[in-house]
Amino acid sequence: MGAAFSMLFSSTNTPAAPASKLGLGDLPESCVASVLLYLDPPEICKLAMLNRAFRGASSADFVWESKLPLNYGSVIDRVADDGWKQGCDDFPKNLCKRDIYSRLCRPKSFDGGTKVWLDKSSGKFCLSISSNGLAITGIDDRRYWSRLQTEESRFRSVAYLQQIWWLEVDGEVEFPFPAGSYSLFFRLQLGRTSKRFGRRVCNTEHVHGWDKKPVRFQLSTSDGQQGTTQCYINEPGRWIYYHAGDFAVVDPSTSMKVKFSMTQIDCTHTKGGLCVDSVFVYPSEFKERLKLCQMQ
Repeated sequence: MGAAFSMLFSSTNTPAAPASKLGLGDLPESCVASVLLYLDPPEICKLAMLNRAFRGASSADFVWESKLPLNYGSVIDRVADDGWKQGCDDFPKNLCKRDIYSRLCRPKSFDGGTKVWLDKSSGKFCLSISSNGLAITGIDDRRYWSRLQTEESRFRSVAYLQQIWWLEVDGEVEFPFPAGSYSLFFRLQLGRTSKRFGRRVCNTEHVHGWDKKPVRFQLSTSDGQQGTTQCYINEPGRWIYYHAGDFAVVDPSTSMKVKFSMTQIDCTHTKGGLCVDSVFVYPSEFKERLKLCQMQ
């Protein structure tokens, strides 16, 4: 890439210096910035370390605005409300677009149990709703459920089911999603894990009943979209992303409400030993990425 730029520049008739002494550092920042428009954010950050011209061009507002979702201002307003209530402001008005992008890549909390962040590579928003933000039937009864502290959750806590007849987990989120297609997943694991002598071990003593009947996952949106899937929960000791359904956003100017649920309400048998971590909303193109995460 560097050689190509040098050859391009040396072919021009510039009397200021001999062609042999011209290099990438002599390119105008505006030209460099025009090239950076076509690169992904991680590539822009790497090229910013080349020299002063690239460093300056990598800070151009029009470069980073092209990487931000069109309705990023609505997203900032949504998460900033909670920030102001907590006495902090992560998005002052004088922020440049590069800093806005950088701060949106850090998970922001709102509504008490939801986090949103910008994927660094694609510039698309992702959401995660913690188990604390879900309506879980029987969660306050210690005979059925308990809260476990763990480093395996981004929320540092999961809901653990010991045994129950009626499994029902509901939730909803309202958010100004940018236009695009999204998929919703429940992150679940059979068994409770811990560290023993520095090694990860899984206790499956409470795991039972999941082979009798599949679990039903559902979602619905405020504009009438619906999705339903059913599958058996298996593979103890691994965090699995169970796909509940997909939805599309056409009009990003208004917030969309998404409701979702996980149920297994056959009362002919009990089931237990399930960890409920969170619910994720990802751009649909991230499905393959999630499969790779589960294989690790």
